[in-house]
Amino acid sequence: MLKKLSLIALCSASAFALHTAEININDKDLELGARLDMGQFNEATEPNTVFVGAKFLKGDAEHSDFSENSIKDFYELNFLMQREIAGNGLSIGLGVKINHTKDFTSIPLGIEAAYKLPASNTVPLYFGAGVYYAPEVLSMEDGNNFLEYRAHVDIEVIENGRITVGYRALDTNYEDSAGSSIKVNYNRSAYAGFKFAF
Repeated sequence: MLKKLSLIALCSASAFALHTAEININDKDLELGARLDMGQFNEATEPNTVFVGAKFLKGDAEHSDFSENSIKDFYELNFLMQREIAGNGLSIGLGVKINHTKDFTSIPLGIEAAYKLPASNTVPLYFGAGVYYAPEVLSMEDGNNFLEYRAHVDIEVIENGRITVGYRALDTNYEDSAGSSIKVNYNRSAYAGFKFAF
């Protein structure tokens, strides 16, 4: 009996401890992302609480303040710790990122939230949002500060497979040669895509 209960508990834990991969697109931009659940590699870490990931964004000048010739790809490494609040479907996380694009590097700190709609058991529906900010002290090269915010809705159409629709804004504010801040929007756009858990 104890073996059966242990096996059921293990299966339940592994069902919620999942790595994710995502692709988000619109008519001009391509975003790829991956996130590893560290609870699957380390028994001392509770599943679905600590994540390490990376993102790549190939932005287009149409959704940016950069010109077509000067916009460069955006790279990001990220770390997130999150917890579900009182078992009600709401998770809150604190994170840190390292991102880089042309002459701009920053280490923003932020908060993320995700909520599973309780009445959506047939077709699970999720809402998510995040805000990250790096002041001047966490901005390097020509960077003055950084602000990112995004919101998305996910519909789980098959087990561990979601369709996502969202909006993102990444502001890479530069410091000019005179020391003043130049507000530069790297990307502001709506997107749609797929998110897979494995």
